[in-house]
Amino acid sequence: MEKMLVAAMQKRYAVKKFDASKKLSSEQLEKLLEIANLTATSFGIQLMKLVVIEDRTLREQLVKSSYGQKQVADASHLLVLCRERVVDAKHIEEYISTISEVRSVEEGQLDGFKNAMAQSILNMDRNDQVVWMEKQLYILLGNLLTSCALLDIDSCPMEGFVASEYDKILNLESQNLAAVLALPIGYAAKDDFNAKNKKVRRPIDQFIVRFD
Repeated sequence: MEKMLVAAMQKRYAVKKFDASKKLSSEQLEKLLEIANLTATSFGIQLMKLVVIEDRTLREQLVKSSYGQKQVADASHLLVLCRERVVDAKHIEEYISTISEVRSVEEGQLDGFKNAMAQSILNMDRNDQVVWMEKQLYILLGNLLTSCALLDIDSCPMEGFVASEYDKILNLESQNLAAVLALPIGYAAKDDFNAKNKKVRRPIDQFIVRFD
């Protein structure tokens, strides 16, 4: 398993050109989404959603808002990683209810946890709250990249798009969402120039700081 993971990460790279004729199977997609849903988040509250776009026409509309990056349209699917736009007590109450149901625990027994979350999350400065949620989306992105590599799915992590335009085209504000990251997934084209480039990283002894 260790060798498989290392090999997958050595093979993984940011795809610059996808084969638009190749699609992920529904089984592949659903497995990836299941894994994504298991990603760790602060308190486990998941103040995020993963938007999955297969519709090619809709993705073509997003290319201009992605600085012309055709991966958005040519990939099998486009994943848009979104944070909640506004967080309030209802999010916490719904999460507590879910914990109660899944773990068969009386909600009253969760009051301490509920109050701690409310104190931490709802008392944050608005800007700090946004940064906190967006940091967790990078955890999700990392999980997706690793999972794609292990499932032999090609991908291209993207910050390079106009988030406000994505929000408008996808009508995300009506769902209390704001786009933060994008991840086209599918299969690289055979002539993708970036596939031939050697992976460049620091030597391991210049990357790791040890306290023995």
